Amino acid sequence: MKKGVFRRKRKREMPGLNTAALPDLIFTVLFFFMIVTHMRDVDLQVRYDVPQGTEVQKLTHKSSVSYIYVGRVPGQPADSFYVQLNNRLATMADIKAFVEAERARMNDDDKPRMTVSIKADRDVPFGMIAEIKQMLQQSFALKVNYSATEKVKR
Repeated sequence: MKKGVFRRKRKREMPGLNTAALPDLIFTVLFFFMIVTHMRDVDLQVRYDVPQGTEVQKLTHKSSVSYIYVGRVPGQPADSFYVQLNNRLATMADIKAFVEAERARMNDDDKPRMTVSIKADRDVPFGMIAEIKQMLQQSFALKVNYSATEKVKR
């Protein structure tokens, strides 16, 4: 008799997938995204239509950037524009205190890189922007950035 002639055919089954480490992996990924995600802490009260530009660059060191929003408030006359600093509407005189408070909340490494980004509606009169720049100059916030979207080339 030859060996192996009477072999039984075994059904080969795939071993089960061990999912014991899956919850650890999921919580690790969740924790990672919770750490690196920046939640918006400003509720916009003004509406603005961002202008388009041709020489657009992304900001670096976003922790050293403070934002001033200029736009229309829904329900107010269409030709009136308002300034928003953090979560409240403000006047031009409030800009100096805003810059000082923003500078005080920054760590020492970010203070020399402090940049004020103006997010203004495309229809805001330039006189209002010039007045904001003058208030920033008086509070020694000399790095000013204007937010814009990149113009689509056709």
